[in-house]
Amino acid sequence: MKLAILSCSPKCYSTRRLREAAEHRGHDVKVLNTLKFAIDLEQGEPELYYRQKQLSVYDAVLPRIGASITYFGTAVVRQFEQMDVYCANTAASITNSRDKLRSLQILSRHNIGIPQTTFVRDKRDVLPAIERVGGAPVVIKLLEGTQGIGVLLAESVASAEAIIELLQSQKQNVLVQKFVAESKGRDIRAFVVGDQVVGAMRRVAQGQEFRSNVHRGGRTEPVNLDATYCETAVRAAQIMGLRVAGVDLLEAKDGPQIMEVNSSPGLEGIEGCTQLDIAGSIIDYIAAQVNFPEIDLRQRLTVSRGYGVAEIFIPEGSEYVGKSINESGLREKDIIALTLYRGTTVIPNPRSSRQLEAGDRLLCFGRLELMRDLIPGKVRRKRRPKVHDLPELPVATEVIRDSEADDSAMKSKQDDDGNHD
Repeated sequence: MKLAILSCSPKCYSTRRLREAAEHRGHDVKVLNTLKFAIDLEQGEPELYYRQKQLSVYDAVLPRIGASITYFGTAVVRQFEQMDVYCANTAASITNSRDKLRSLQILSRHNIGIPQTTFVRDKRDVLPAIERVGGAPVVIKLLEGTQGIGVLLAESVASAEAIIELLQSQKQNVLVQKFVAESKGRDIRAFVVGDQVVGAMRRVAQGQEFRSNVHRGGRTEPVNLDATYCETAVRAAQIMGLRVAGVDLLEAKDGPQIMEVNSSPGLEGIEGCTQLDIAGSIIDYIAAQVNFPEIDLRQRLTVSRGYGVAEIFIPEGSEYVGKSINESGLREKDIIALTLYRGTTVIPNPRSSRQLEAGDRLLCFGRLELMRDLIPGKVRRKRRPKVHDLPELPVATEVIRDSEADDSAMKSKQDDDGNHD
């Protein structure tokens, strides 16, 4: 396998370990400076140049894109995708995970634990927002902070208001997040490669510091995660579309909660703590997947006029309940079932004899016009009860699909290598 590692820091621990692991396994590996590429666009021939020369052919790319070069870095990764080169993490998944708000928005529609979070711009919305997440103390986060930078704990409503007002005056976008008291000063970093957790560590803050990041002086200890935590970490990475990810979880009293999903997690902290060959696991996974580059369904499947991909929901009382996929008559309607979602279970390429149940969702490809009547309509949620009697507290009425009641569990930041713990 000929592998390119995209990194602006060839001498940092993570890049060195990945290169060593690839060379040890007999692969041809090059570390390429992300900023030294030129992207050429021509009809039918997407091309890349590196240091003014046409780039040679690579089998796979492992991106290590720093937060400061996200836009250009993801453009380079996207160009590799258009050239049908396997990318360990796609441009879209890196972009989604880099923004804390965007990543939580994506996770929020799934049945997966996240701390209650709110995002506001108007000063009048600050107090109601704090109340909705349970009141002070609250955690205030910058949208693109790394290594614990831009994460603050406000002990009172007054201090939270002052911090938010100050940050917004500096044109910073901030999240207000519920403070999970039982996890104060500690969290878990689970390293996900493919569909498994290959290593995990617990990070514990020292002294009065509530942030557990190693860069903030946090202490680490290896941890064996139970099935619930492993499943949550893997699902979070898959929902974000990441094949290599560092998933940060809080140990809440009601189960794991996703704090962040990182697309370029550092290796030094977790390899030193666990003594595991995490870099080797990454290289082995890429080598096994190199023949399966990312396919953008929106590009490939919707070019045929009238055809596309849609999700069909099987509600209680549907005529399809109790019938097999073959008996449903979908195939006769020019509709092919690609994947069946049942609760948190994903059944790819379901057999035609598979019996359908109420609550099932089918990802299908076929004629959009024939699938139109099978897609659930939108319903309004009931209004939430007010959490206090402030007359100006807005209570949102949200619009969602019926299918959001079930979790789709869909499979598919940091600065350069090692900047995350």
